[in-house]
Formats: sequence, structure tokens, C-alpha cells
Amino acid sequence: MKKSLLVAALLSGFSGAAQANTSVTLYGLLDGGVGYTKFKSDTASASKTGGWDGAQSSNRWGLRGSEDLGDGLKAIFTLENGYSLMNGTQAQGGRLYGREAVLGLKSDAWGTITLGRQGNIAYRWLAGVATPFGNNFNQARTAGTFSVAEVRYDNQIQYLTPSISGFQAGIGYSFNADGEQEFKQGDHNEPNVRAVTAGLRYLNGPVAAVLTYDQINDAKTATGIKAKSWNLAGSYDFEVAEVHLGFGITDDGWFGTPSQLRDSELGFGSIRAYNNGFRANSYGVGLSAPVGARGKLLAGWGMVDPRNSGAAYAGRDLKSQHIFGLAYTYKLSARTNLYAQGAYGKNVAFVSGNKTQSIGVGLRHSF
Repeated sequence: MKKSLLVAALLSGFSGAAQANTSVTLYGLLDGGVGYTKFKSDTASASKTGGWDGAQSSNRWGLRGSEDLGDGLKAIFTLENGYSLMNGTQAQGGRLYGREAVLGLKSDAWGTITLGRQGNIAYRWLAGVATPFGNNFNQARTAGTFSVAEVRYDNQIQYLTPSISGFQAGIGYSFNADGEQEFKQGDHNEPNVRAVTAGLRYLNGPVAAVLTYDQINDAKTATGIKAKSWNLAGSYDFEVAEVHLGFGITDDGWFGTPSQLRDSELGFGSIRAYNNGFRANSYGVGLSAPVGARGKLLAGWGMVDPRNSGAAYAGRDLKSQHIFGLAYTYKLSARTNLYAQGAYGKNVAFVSGNKTQSIGVGLRHSF
């Protein structure tokens, strides 16, 4: 359980005062282990054995707070930092609160509106439904197959409706997806990378279903290209096992891949963010099942099938990327668990011969 701190103790450094109807929670997660990783292409290979940093879940710490304003309305905020356990440096490009930095209002009747750096709707809802790995377990994570499942936009305003009979909708708009918003000068082209995110989900007992859409424009090269992604996923918990299925279509670009899927020194490169005419279909199948009272087994396969190469890859024979993942977790307590995991990638970044392998064990603790 996360520790709820006394407001007078935690907020004194910020405001010097505290209100009885205000609460602040300090929370975090530490994850480290030992593992083996290998990258291989047709022309080069490299491997390493050593410390794993956030192999199950990315390391983080944060502050989350709310103030009761009455009539079911609350002021809320979240400040969440990502960091490396192995060397103590900040993640997300060195941002202090790179994982999330939002301020908003939450109403029991009208829903939640937030402003700041935050995940898109797919990050919130799709990742844990399309595959059993969610945004965890390195290469096996949902974003390895459904790239839009782990995206954060700066300068984003987002609205989530309240849940009504299991249904909930969300929409967000970013005024500049990465960095400080720039001025548009005279008749020049719009310099800001605008982004739209939207989704609908249904949760009812063992059933979960999610539909998402994301769009981001290429403002930097003035080509007018807009990368787009539609995704549909569902899961059903049979108690003895939970089944996950996902399907997605991404057009005119790619929203990104985890760093574990690329290595420029080996020629893997990153998949083009904008690529006019490109189309790829994503497929995910997964299963998770309890093992005894404290264990859990997760297994999944994801494929990204490029249907059209697009202008950036004209003349290239793109191959379907496959990722196979397997993981096991064992609870030592409500907040601490051991894990073991392995993953294998084939034709990574759509290049024949590009392969990744990883296997390791670790310890995760939350507070």
C-alpha cells in the first residue's frame, strides 16, 4: 500500500500551511535485477550481461494529491519522476517529472479534466488489455507491438468522462507534443507538433474492451503528414486464466518503439516517425494465469505486419516483426515480488535478420 503522509509534514516545504481536506501521497517503485541481452543483425552482433534497470516496471517516484472543494469536486495533481536505479540519473530526456506532471479537477458527476505532460488514452487504457504485459517487462511490453500504447504528450489537456454502466470515454489534445509551445510567426507554417488522442472503454467484471485513436502531425518538415493509429483490444478473465487480444492499424508513420527494440550501432535504427503512405497492422495474443496463491505466469506474442512501405522505405522489402514474451512473478508480500522473464524478437524494426534476445531475474518493490 502507498503511504499517505500527513499534509502538515509533506506540504510545509511547498506552502508552509496545510488544510484538513487536503491529502498528499508519496509513492514509488524500485525495480532491479540481473540479465542477459543480445542484439544481432546480418552484419553485427553485441551482447551484455549485468544489471537490469526496471526490467519488470520502470523505476519512478511521485507525489499525488487532492483537495476536496465540496459537492463532489476535487482539485488534483500528480508529479511523477522516472529514474535509473542503477546509476541514479533521470529518465524521459532528463525531465524532472518526465513520467507525468498534471493539474486538474475531478468531479463525481462530470468526470476529470487535467492539463500538463501526461500519457495518451492508449497509455491509460489499451496497454493492459491488448497484452498481459501492459507497460511492463521490457521488450515484451505492449508498446513493442502497439507503438501508441506508451506515448506521453507535453502541453496536453485531457478529459475523461465518469464511468456509466461500465462505459467511459476520453479525449485529449496536445498543443505541442514534445517541448515548449512555440510562437507561430506571421504566415509561416505551424511550428508545433499537434496531437490528438481519444478512446472508449468498457469494463464490467471479467470483461474489458478498449477502442483508441491517436493522430500527430509532422510540423517540423512542413510536409503535412499526419501519423494515425486505430487500436481495438479486449480481454476476459476466466479466473483460471485471462485471455488478451489486440488489433491495430497505423498509417503514415510510427509512434515509437521501446529502446530495447533498437540499437543504432547495429543498424537497427528507429522506425520512421512520419512516412507518407506507410501502413502496418498490429496483432497481439496473450495469456496470464495464477500459479498457486502467490505466483502468476504471463505469455504473449505480438506481430507488426507492414502492409505498405511508404515513401521513406520505397523499394525496401519490409518484414513482419515478431515478439515473443514469457514472464513469471512471485509475491513475497503485497508490495514486493520476485520475477523472471525472457523475450525474443525477430525482424525487429521490419528488417530481416534483426534479432533480440533477453532473459533475466529481478526484484520489485513499491511504496
